[in-house]
Amino acid sequence: MVIDVVMPKMGESITEGTILEWYKKIGDEIEQDETLLEIGTDKVDSEIPSPSSGVITMIMAEPNDVVDVGEVIARIETDSKSVNLEKSSEVPKDQKPIEKPEKVVKEKDVQIQNEQKSFNISSSTKGPILSPAVTKLANQEGISFSELALIKGTGKLNRITKKDLEMYLSSGNRLIDKSSMQLPKESSLSFEFASNSKTDKLDNMRKRISEHMRYSLNTSAHVHIMNEVDMTDIVNFVKREEASFRSKEGFNLTITPFIIFSLAKVLNEMPELNSSLDGDLVIQHPQINMGIAVSVDGGLMVPSINNCDEKNLLGICRDLNAIVQKTRERAINPDDLQGSTFTLSNFGVFGATIGTPIINQPNVGILGTGVIKKQPVVIEKNDLDVIAIRQMMMLSLGFDHRLIDGAGGALFLSKIKNILENFNFENIL
Repeated sequence: MVIDVVMPKMGESITEGTILEWYKKIGDEIEQDETLLEIGTDKVDSEIPSPSSGVITMIMAEPNDVVDVGEVIARIETDSKSVNLEKSSEVPKDQKPIEKPEKVVKEKDVQIQNEQKSFNISSSTKGPILSPAVTKLANQEGISFSELALIKGTGKLNRITKKDLEMYLSSGNRLIDKSSMQLPKESSLSFEFASNSKTDKLDNMRKRISEHMRYSLNTSAHVHIMNEVDMTDIVNFVKREEASFRSKEGFNLTITPFIIFSLAKVLNEMPELNSSLDGDLVIQHPQINMGIAVSVDGGLMVPSINNCDEKNLLGICRDLNAIVQKTRERAINPDDLQGSTFTLSNFGVFGATIGTPIINQPNVGILGTGVIKKQPVVIEKNDLDVIAIRQMMMLSLGFDHRLIDGAGGALFLSKIKNILENFNFENIL
């Protein structure tokens, strides 16, 4: 019996994936649940297990090919006696994936059309069906919807694929006067390198990070302000409670949940920082989903802790530990990496004092936290200035000046400082 291996659906908004690497080749035997290939999406890379034991008889997509969800990418013969390896050692060049039923295609097209909201077009505009990867690239390159409509698509139902748009951009033959729609590109520079310089191509994760960060800088008017906060009381509380907390919960009590808890309180008071901009529309989100920047081998991921405004400190502690562990074990899924409404970047864990993090689109704000260090600080006590040793931390708030002014950013940071320095520890655990 022949089993079709299809491009899996990796999340609600994921409509296609990129083949990164095949772990098996035609003619190889494979066990059920053994890794067959690795795919990449706009959100995460994932290893895909084999749905059945057998022999690989056909591979229908090459590395770097972008394939729609549901399309056949390989076939496995489960009855090894019937496998003719000589015949199956080559894939016919004209082999096409099996067409899905018309109903499935229509449902998928409706989903893609719903996701066009990320592209700055009217919902009533008629034109080509666009995947999220195409709309993202079009936004980055300043391609208008009317210009996209003139590009000949090679996908199903003549849909424009990311490859179609990349080929169009590399051809240099724009169909519409680009000067009226696009800002001038930065001039390319010519570099000379030593003949023995080592070169290596960006891997899929670094490429995604590069695209996302460049897109954010091109989109938001970044402004950063800083403030110093006295974390002495919180540090002392963590030291007092860490042993009993670990014995009850099985993981360490850290400073980060206190910051997330404080952020959620202030975001409730200042919902403009818990918003997104879509053209000239301001979208205020009804829930507070905190994106957490997590360092992993080779890059960075930003999973989200949802509904932080509905959780107590202990709930945030548990959710933070679970999502960070899941991310570092590469067990994260694309749905965990989207939906954030504000982001926290704790570069202090690496010893950095202060930083200016880039806003995580489509958020309008990101808070950076530096390392906590003992410092001599002048405090007022009984109307006298006294020098004391305190646990100090620098906060840096990055915000989108298109929506938030300096006064609003400063007030936001001041409110966080006030909560952290006067934290109410009563019955929090």
